[in-house]
Amino acid sequence: MGNLLISEGKKMKVRAHILVSGRVQGVFFRSQTKHTADNHDVKGWVRNLPDGRLEAVFEGEQDAVQKLIDFCKRGPSGARVTNIDLNWQTYTGTTNRFKIKY
Repeated sequence: MGNLLISEGKKMKVRAHILVSGRVQGVFFRSQTKHTADNHDVKGWVRNLPDGRLEAVFEGEQDAVQKLIDFCKRGPSGARVTNIDLNWQTYTGTTNRFKIKY
């Protein structure tokens, strides 16, 4: 990951952009993602895409962001995740909360 990580003390800060495919709309995926992000102090956003996928950006401590990615691999009950495209990006720290985009 090289320069994609920012060190603050002993904690590494990361940014992940994901696209989730499958049955991911109409199953409370966005609200459960926000709830999980808030519980792990992860910042960023999540939204539905017109093509049926879910898109999200997560920023925070590496372990916490990984927990969000792991959640998105399975989703809430009712979801059926068939694929996740994960792209690690440079941490920006510009987001101060997690929000659902409409």
